[in-house]
Amino acid sequence: MRSSAYERASVWDVVSPAGPSRLAGVGMAGFRDGGAASAGQRVIPHPSVMLAVDFGSGSPVVADAAGRRQRGSVAAGPGMGFGGSVWVRGENIECLQVRLSPLITRTVLGVSPADLDGVVALDDVWGREAARIRERLSEASSWEERFALTEALLERRCGAQALVDPEVAWAWRRIVGSRGIVRVEGLASEVGWSRKRLWFRFRSQVGLPPKRAAQLVRFDRAVHRLVAGEGTAQVAAEGGYADQFHLHRDVMAFAGVTPSVVAREPWLAVDDVAWPDHTR
Repeated sequence: MRSSAYERASVWDVVSPAGPSRLAGVGMAGFRDGGAASAGQRVIPHPSVMLAVDFGSGSPVVADAAGRRQRGSVAAGPGMGFGGSVWVRGENIECLQVRLSPLITRTVLGVSPADLDGVVALDDVWGREAARIRERLSEASSWEERFALTEALLERRCGAQALVDPEVAWAWRRIVGSRGIVRVEGLASEVGWSRKRLWFRFRSQVGLPPKRAAQLVRFDRAVHRLVAGEGTAQVAAEGGYADQFHLHRDVMAFAGVTPSVVAREPWLAVDDVAWPDHTR
């Protein structure tokens, strides 16, 4: 059951807003470290763009397999942590995390998901506004006030102009709506584009090529079923995988660990608490 999974991750204090965001494609959650991050936490890839705004007495350090490190507030494109390559460490961490649909990322951040190469400092994306929101979050007296401040900032940054092709948006929603179980080869003909054009436009606007996006969405659904206690045979059969070996191979590729290990990851265990809307 999900409750037993959450107990394994109770070292994190997790808070979610009272209701869904007014902005489509936005999800928020608050995290306070209770000792988990000091030992290091693996980042599991997710099909969204992630922002983490820290405001506590300690600063998280995000490190990848190449030895690159970012301290403090960061932004990252969809699929961050592929292969189990990204870890977060630190003590006394308090942060507000935002998940953005790739379809609205450029309007909110001013850059495309494809421009978020690995993990980048939020200051490099938002400039002085990153420092201002950190200060205001630290001065806020409650999580609800922090969520309201962040949503107001996101609303101000959202432009009226759509910055994603309708065909790309349709293909992304088709992938998400099918939980990654879709014939990617047929998407181009469904939108009336050539496969080459769809691949190029989708990759430049979403940050991943269509096939990888479908694999990531399917993986995300599968690992959340695993952490909820479902067996690998059932998850594989109902999740669009040819067999258990296919599921094992994809989990190893995305998370860097076996299905049984990934099912015990603390951050996955709290996702239903932190992200009840699962907005993409």
